[in-house]
Amino acid sequence: MKLKTITNYLCLPLFLIYTASISAAEVKPLQYEDVFDLEFVSDPQPDAAGKRVVFVRNWMDKQTDRRRSTLWLSTVDGKSLQPLTDKDINASSPRWSPDQNRLAYIVNGQIHVKWLDTGSSSQLGQLASSPSNISWSPDGHWLAFSMFTEKNMQAPITLAGKPVGADWAKPAIYIDNKQYRVDGAGYTKLGFRHIYIMSSNGGSAIQLTEGDYNHSGDISWSLDSKSLYFSTNRQPDWQSKPVNTEIYKLDISTRKLIALTERDGPDSKPTLSPDGKLIAYVGYDDRKLGHQANRLYVMNLDGSNKRNLTEDLDRAIDSFQWQANSKGLYIQYDSEGAGILASQSLSGKRSTLVSDLGGGSYSRPYSGGQFSAADTGIIAYTQMSAKHPAELAIVSKGKTKTITDFNADLVFNRSISKVEEIWYSSTVDKRNLQGWVMYPPNFDPSKQYPLILEIHGGPHTAYGPQFAMELQLMAAKGYVVLYTNPRGSTSYGEDFANLIHHNYPSTDFNDLMDGVDAVIAKGFIDEKQLFVTGGSGGGVLTAWIVGHTDRFAAAVSVKPVINWFSFVLNADMYSYFSQYWFPALPWQNPEHYLKYSPISYVGNVTTPTMLMTGEADYRTPISETEQFYQALQLQGVETAMVRIPEASHSIYSRPSNLMAKTAYILYWFDKYRSDKAK
Repeated sequence: MKLKTITNYLCLPLFLIYTASISAAEVKPLQYEDVFDLEFVSDPQPDAAGKRVVFVRNWMDKQTDRRRSTLWLSTVDGKSLQPLTDKDINASSPRWSPDQNRLAYIVNGQIHVKWLDTGSSSQLGQLASSPSNISWSPDGHWLAFSMFTEKNMQAPITLAGKPVGADWAKPAIYIDNKQYRVDGAGYTKLGFRHIYIMSSNGGSAIQLTEGDYNHSGDISWSLDSKSLYFSTNRQPDWQSKPVNTEIYKLDISTRKLIALTERDGPDSKPTLSPDGKLIAYVGYDDRKLGHQANRLYVMNLDGSNKRNLTEDLDRAIDSFQWQANSKGLYIQYDSEGAGILASQSLSGKRSTLVSDLGGGSYSRPYSGGQFSAADTGIIAYTQMSAKHPAELAIVSKGKTKTITDFNADLVFNRSISKVEEIWYSSTVDKRNLQGWVMYPPNFDPSKQYPLILEIHGGPHTAYGPQFAMELQLMAAKGYVVLYTNPRGSTSYGEDFANLIHHNYPSTDFNDLMDGVDAVIAKGFIDEKQLFVTGGSGGGVLTAWIVGHTDRFAAAVSVKPVINWFSFVLNADMYSYFSQYWFPALPWQNPEHYLKYSPISYVGNVTTPTMLMTGEADYRTPISETEQFYQALQLQGVETAMVRIPEASHSIYSRPSNLMAKTAYILYWFDKYRSDKAK
């Protein structure tokens, strides 16, 4: 019977087979387990001739519950696409050698080189820690990189009298360094990041910098391969001035360091022009504001004649690269939620090349992305839309071509929700505000739907028309989802971002409510079924919202700050937060801290509120969640607490945690839905 069916099926015309297949397996809404089908492109690197592009292909390993990465190589026309590394190893940071015959990259914390003419590859040396920012010397003989170097320190106390073979408690841990723990890494070892070089033929790593300072970020070589340029903070009180980095020149033979910048503020990413005459870099004058946007500068090799090329742009420069003729640069920035790639001349002229740069974040719709250009002017970049995670795209002679389609299977088998841009007016000051509405599958505007307001973190970040798995899963369950960029968001200029400086949360609450009202005005939202959630800064605003309105049927506050006083004294970046987010230290102005803390308004809360945080979160520690949870319990408000074991602030970094996060949010909202969509 089966053979007959197959035989008859083979005799059918192709279009009838296709139609029958669609009928047999209809496209379904996204499911939680589809998280493991996501793939995205990162770190594209074209060769100098603009004929080939190596890039990182990221995918989700269901067995290990980890994101994995492999290197792939494509021709710029997309006709040839092949893997360079095995899927069972994690490879990243591919960089072409000057002769274009070799690729350096990082595998499991070690530098490897692949010879493209033979296909052979080898690990170079044996490093004590994982390197970063690898950079080839122009003569091809050396690789420069930065690496953490542990500093041995004897404990001040040694206990005597322990018998041989005795089982005593673990020794006490003595800490006296200011930055002693970091989110995602936990309690740190004592040590500092230094600059190293290693022969491109292998051997031992040679340490070039010394001292109790961190030397990190991009590394650039002089044309004669005798000097390095990088940024670091070598001020005596550097731990108390976390952003005050300068650009240095290092003579490799003498180890002499010369500072090329000296202002109060960060200067970083020094990059030598192809003709060797100028250095481009980014930075700003520190004014102790919550958001300060990087400007693009150029200067002479000795640090003279510094020029700001992008002051008129009023956007933060995220990345840049010199054009081959040394007369201009390619720059990357966000504007109104979109990722922009533009050409910037030294004379000041600027033109947009693409406006769909994106990637990196696939759980929530954050802006971002990466690019790199060949000497021929061909640009490879990560292209994103609201329909799929980042793919590889090429810009050549003003035309854009998408090269990869790694998410075709997911898009083909699942219904990806439509995302629509909206603009609305703030009731606070009539400013135009931007947002996006995501519609559930088979949306019918004549029906009534529940609405989820999803709020971004930061608070100085931006959402955009990007793929967002968490929000897509919400829409797949029948919700209309609204996400916006209220005041405080980036990509609209410094003034807009700093409207909440020393004033957060405040009227950003009104901006969010205005967005909800704008969607309700469209006529398809059931006003009795409004829900709100957000993470980090979005968790702060969620907790603030339930203390200031009862219009939402339920809320989920993810990794929030509840008490600014305790936050500053518990967060990993306390030296930064205390200086840039507040007018004084907590004990100097406790009234200010409490005025803007959601805990101060917990007595007003009647909305059923769930809290969720990773147990290893050192950015917004779980003690913040516990404060609000216990306060709500004392207040008699329906509440629940979800703790994610071993998770840092980046809950989504393990695929199953992304699933669990979204599933718990929807469980809580479904619990308080009065009915299903009509």
